[in-house]
Amino acid sequence: MRLPKQTDVLLVGLGPVGAALANLLGQQGVQVLVIDKATEIFAAPRAIALDNEALRVLQMCGLQEGDIDTVAIPEVRMHSPHFGFYSRANTAGSIDGHPKLVTFYQPQLEQVLRDRLAAHPSVEVALGVTLLGFEQHPQGVRARVCDTDGLQHEVQAQFIVGADGANSLVRNLLGLDFKGKTYAEDWLVVDARQVPQPIDHVEFICDPRRPTPHMVAPGNRQRWEFKLQPGETRQQMEQPEMVKGLLAPWSQGQDIDIERVAVYRFHARVADTFQVDRAFLVGDAAHITPPFVGQGLVAGLRDVANLGWKLAWVVQGRATPALLESYSRERQPHVREMIQLAQWMGRLVMPGSVVQAWLTHGVMKVMSSIPRVKDLFENLEIKPANRFKRGCFMPGKACAGLTRGGALPQGWVRSPMGRVPMLSDDALGQGLLLVGFGVDPSATLPSALRQRWLSAGGRFVRIAPRGNPAQATTVSTWEDLDNSFGSPRVPAGWVAVVRPDRVVMADGPVDGASRMAQQSLTLLHAA
Repeated sequence: MRLPKQTDVLLVGLGPVGAALANLLGQQGVQVLVIDKATEIFAAPRAIALDNEALRVLQMCGLQEGDIDTVAIPEVRMHSPHFGFYSRANTAGSIDGHPKLVTFYQPQLEQVLRDRLAAHPSVEVALGVTLLGFEQHPQGVRARVCDTDGLQHEVQAQFIVGADGANSLVRNLLGLDFKGKTYAEDWLVVDARQVPQPIDHVEFICDPRRPTPHMVAPGNRQRWEFKLQPGETRQQMEQPEMVKGLLAPWSQGQDIDIERVAVYRFHARVADTFQVDRAFLVGDAAHITPPFVGQGLVAGLRDVANLGWKLAWVVQGRATPALLESYSRERQPHVREMIQLAQWMGRLVMPGSVVQAWLTHGVMKVMSSIPRVKDLFENLEIKPANRFKRGCFMPGKACAGLTRGGALPQGWVRSPMGRVPMLSDDALGQGLLLVGFGVDPSATLPSALRQRWLSAGGRFVRIAPRGNPAQATTVSTWEDLDNSFGSPRVPAGWVAVVRPDRVVMADGPVDGASRMAQQSLTLLHAA
């Protein structure tokens, strides 16, 4: 096997998170060597849920609607043996151009992401290659790897990223603690096809004797997760007769095509930091989330959206390495909030006794009759917003439709020359943007600042109001077709600085555009 001796980024792990990051870096022309000790994609489904934010990151990776099979989930229902249906979450509809919640088939997603890498000549994939160790020095990282023939190689890289899962070797070699909790309970996961009466939603059967999440998935699949009772063993639970008995309420006496049976134990853990000098952690290597809110893979995709463009900017000399210090600072707090939500949901799903179930589910049923409390759960208001508390953005209050440290809304737009609507992320591109809402955002910039903005890879974009066809101007112009960027959300004459990962850095009236552009370049450590 021929491996390059030098690369910009050594990426360890080619699961869905690693493959997404490789695509994002490849789009920027960054030299990447991806290694994975496995030679094939793991054939069985594992992660099963994606939310609108994850789908938006996959859109950034080049995936379009229909590239992977998904099932849009209209609701999540909570059932109690004592109170019946007692609560729900409304997951119907879309946010930022994507469904709020879908299920998917992980092997298919991994294959599609790997196939996309063929379009990026700067990305080289080496399967069956194992990381042995690495050392950091002021100019980069020196790694030792072993190929399928048992031969050792040395690779020099500017940076190393561990996307190598919950048992991450990269994390262990960095000596980082993986603090949190491993739950004592084991769960049996059953993936099956051709179930006689499929459901179209997600349900949590919150029976303290045998809590059971149950959900639909693409390919005529369904998944169940059965909590093991005291004394039950892995060997006992994975027996075909035991599985058949557990599925009896749904099988109606018919044979079901069992695709996967596995016992697992879930965790809630976060690494001390996601960066040590020139080494970074993403996905399960950095954090593990209990499965009850479907945010495990989603969190990893948020990681790579945040880290990918920063690595590209530093590698290409557009920013100093100080920019990378914002990655862990921005991502870690939200990861912790999501884990806390998953733990809270776990207590609803698996009360420890009949008495706890009565109290917990009874209180939830009563509270669900109070409109404001009902909205918190039913409209997903309890889900922590993915906005940064501190990091690479200007603090302060934005207008009603924008959040500094949060994502720019996505809507449908149309160009002056095009008749086919498209999602605004695809239209605006992934670079640094100065966006004007109904106004040319560059009109008041001095020529020197304008040139510095362009030299940093920045662009100027105007979004015209809905019903006002976009006219060709000196800056790229798009018509807002669904009022995603219009009044009262965003006032006319407003300007926003938007990072390559769609995060709003600053916003304000157009007469402050020069100040915002200058301050943003400083925050970005633009070289």
